[in-house]
Amino acid sequence: MAGAAPESVAVVVVGGGQAGIAMSEHLTRCGIDHVVLERGRVAERWRSARWDSLVANGPAWHDRFPGLGFDDVDPDVFPGKERVADYFVDYAERIGAPIRTGVEVTSVRRHDGRRGFRVETTDGLIDADFVVAATGPFQVPVIPSLVPADAPVLQLHSSDYRNPEQLPEGGVLVVGGGASGVQIADELRRAGREVRMAIGPHTRPPRRYRDRDVVWWLGVLGLWDLQTPPAGAEHVTIAFSGAYGGRTIDFRTLAAEGIALHGRAESYADGVLRFADDLAANVVEGDCFYLELLDDADAYVARNGLDLPEEPEARLLGPLPACVTEPVLELDLAAAGVTSIIWATGFKTDYGWLQVDVFDEAGKPDHKRGVASESGVYFLGLPWLSRRGSSFIWGVWSDAGYVADHIAGQRTYLAYRS
Repeated sequence: MAGAAPESVAVVVVGGGQAGIAMSEHLTRCGIDHVVLERGRVAERWRSARWDSLVANGPAWHDRFPGLGFDDVDPDVFPGKERVADYFVDYAERIGAPIRTGVEVTSVRRHDGRRGFRVETTDGLIDADFVVAATGPFQVPVIPSLVPADAPVLQLHSSDYRNPEQLPEGGVLVVGGGASGVQIADELRRAGREVRMAIGPHTRPPRRYRDRDVVWWLGVLGLWDLQTPPAGAEHVTIAFSGAYGGRTIDFRTLAAEGIALHGRAESYADGVLRFADDLAANVVEGDCFYLELLDDADAYVARNGLDLPEEPEARLLGPLPACVTEPVLELDLAAAGVTSIIWATGFKTDYGWLQVDVFDEAGKPDHKRGVASESGVYFLGLPWLSRRGSSFIWGVWSDAGYVADHIAGQRTYLAYRS
């Protein structure tokens, strides 16, 4: 209603995915009134911005919040995307999260001359003392400006890919060697497509080693809790998959199965895509991460006297395939029969609605452990927010607890002699 007085609430949480739901649980624990605003459905991106066959990258026993398991999924199975989305719906209902779906936040501005913020939404105005940006890192698909939009080839971002039947007949080039790229390329190959991949720097962990999933190893080795990314690895992709029961991604195996490999996509002109001469270096660098993790796991087993089966065959990598040692650096797409390009090249954030001075010179959120440089604003769900696991389900739950406790502490100060 025009002219209606703004609603008043202590905290507005923007985003109704895993970060927003975790935030709601911890705010409720602290007795803080709040509302969670989600422009789509709960966990919308799991449903509408993922391919049909996507499964979680971690097993059901691990990729969850502490208070609820996947009661209909074997603990070592990787749940499908719809089951994961349903999990968040169930969790939100279980904790009574005050989520409003179909409500988009259009702007957040600080009040003049008094504390708090004016939140403008498609459902009216809200005044809040605190605002939590829980929209996560997967907001705007990134497609490099290499191949013109009018080139005679279908171009899709991985967030728009659904299944092989969606694509025209012909070969497919998948650009990106991270989790999305390798899983989509593998699916397309299994569907009988001729598939090529352009891969850049990446890490590739073992899926399982010595009867333990990699998420277990990362946990006991303290790697989930790293607070600073290794130098140069802030944005390195991870070749990782829970598809088909989970498998270790080895680009040698993908090549042997018929996927042609290229280096990083570099330029395009007159129907010809050119690749950097970095394929072998990228594959070897990924191997180094893999082998180092095996070394750390073996040392942990010996140090702790664990009775876990040895697995020496895991170190047998085999020779690099010809497509790696003799890379094709130029590809005429039409001559090669490539009719589709899938860009598995990640996302960028979009905080255009957050009109508060909380960003650094590069436009990135300026915060420490989610507490923004501007009092009253918080971020949640971003990679490396506090540690390596921050953007994952269990990691965001812990970060939400820290943010909620910080808000509770600030409310105590604000209530002093008020």
